[in-house]
Amino acid sequence: MELTVWTYEGPPHVGAIRIANSMRDVHFVLHAPQGDTYADLLFTMIERNKKRPPVTYTTFQARDLSGDTAEIFKTAARDAVARFKPQALLVGASCTAELIQDDPGGLAKTLGLDVPVVPLEMPSYQKKENWGAAETFYRLVRAFAGGAGKPDVAPEQASCNILGPSSLGFRNRDDIVEVVRLVEALGVRINTIAPLGASPADLARIPQANFNIVLYPEVADNAARWLKRQFGQEMIAIPPIGVGATRDFVTAVAEAAGVDVPAELFATGAERLSWYSASIDSNYLTGKRVFVFGDATHAVAAARIASEELGFKVCGLGTYSREFARDVREAAAKYGVEPLISDNHLDVEDAIIAAQPELVLGTQMERHAAKRLRLPCAVISSPVHVQDFPARYSPQMGFEGANVIFDSWVHPLMMGLEEHLLQMFRGDFEFNDDAGSSHLSHGGPAAHQPDAQAEEEAVAPEAEAAPVPAANDDQPSWTSDAERELRKIPFFVRGKARRNTESYAAENGLNPITIETLYDAKAHFGR
Repeated sequence: MELTVWTYEGPPHVGAIRIANSMRDVHFVLHAPQGDTYADLLFTMIERNKKRPPVTYTTFQARDLSGDTAEIFKTAARDAVARFKPQALLVGASCTAELIQDDPGGLAKTLGLDVPVVPLEMPSYQKKENWGAAETFYRLVRAFAGGAGKPDVAPEQASCNILGPSSLGFRNRDDIVEVVRLVEALGVRINTIAPLGASPADLARIPQANFNIVLYPEVADNAARWLKRQFGQEMIAIPPIGVGATRDFVTAVAEAAGVDVPAELFATGAERLSWYSASIDSNYLTGKRVFVFGDATHAVAAARIASEELGFKVCGLGTYSREFARDVREAAAKYGVEPLISDNHLDVEDAIIAAQPELVLGTQMERHAAKRLRLPCAVISSPVHVQDFPARYSPQMGFEGANVIFDSWVHPLMMGLEEHLLQMFRGDFEFNDDAGSSHLSHGGPAAHQPDAQAEEEAVAPEAEAAPVPAANDDQPSWTSDAERELRKIPFFVRGKARRNTESYAAENGLNPITIETLYDAKAHFGR
């Protein structure tokens, strides 16, 4: 176990709360001390839900440890059933309560409650949030779909289940709308969407469908594999993220349903990523180095889009989802990069620095790292902050999701170019920070030119050549004129230019770094 300030995933009970919060008529009694109620904030403050999650915390305190904490749990379970009247009751312990070994599942069985009880065993010190979500969904599906049978008569219209979307999932709410639109355009009926928006009664109807669509394997893979073994339901695990993946997804669904793909579905003008990325406006983006990190589903999909649809070069690929590390390793081999499997955000930041990308695609943590490194960044995966639960419609899946992805990824690079132009002309009398609008009468070029000249005259000739103190003794220092020349390089590659120049200077024993050193280094690394 490591002590960390940031973490990609919470403990397993947070994953269980995500499933409970996703569903209707499900309540979760969590044996936990007073401090473990922090999880509510993830849903009310970050996801901006209108109500708190359906969880009852036993909230025992330190003084209760000398008494009967088991009785506190039993009282909380009885009260929750009486007050909320759920169709299913989940019971489990948080990472702290796990240490006192009260066995919530066994205690619940002794209560004789009039609702189905689904006990959860969550090894908090070996597993994490996504595992907890997958295990909870799997246990619920087994509990309510396990006794059902497959219909003897095949329905006239093919039907499917859509599995995986959940609370706190990255753009899951909007992804469902796009996927339902694609599936229904093929004439396939949606039987159940779970866990998001489903009730225990809906889970009982899962076996009635012909096949299952797994949108997010991190949540639904275990349940879908069990359904395949139990009921022979085929599973389609092609997340339709990006134009190519969406086409593959539609083809796979049509094949599973035994229907043809309508020609107009692929001929739609709603998908604009392909044209935009091939247009002359986007040609200058070709070959940009991109570093990708996130959950396995979104990271692998993002690498494919970056390489095949936008013409970027994938210079780094990784995930914090250890359960799906094999998928990421296979994708990394395809792009010729070393896979990064880590849940330590500092390791990821070091990998970003070493890869020297021009765009970072990652989680909220990579967004912070990229900001420190002055690199453009787009968030592609959970964990995310409140701004990535937008009020507007903003899917990642389907053809409209491809449009959103293009805007989210390409615009940071384009804005970087605009900022570079502003920096280049900052000293110009019309564009400096104090200049007013040139078409208004409150100030003209003459009013600002003397200030710019005075600023230039204030710099003594000998001061221009004075070296800037180095950050430490091992690093070469920079002269003022070299620093000024470095600032003319676009900010989103300036860090790379600085590192290359300092490396060149150190190897050749050059100190301080002058303008000549800067251009010699450029020529050296440009060969």
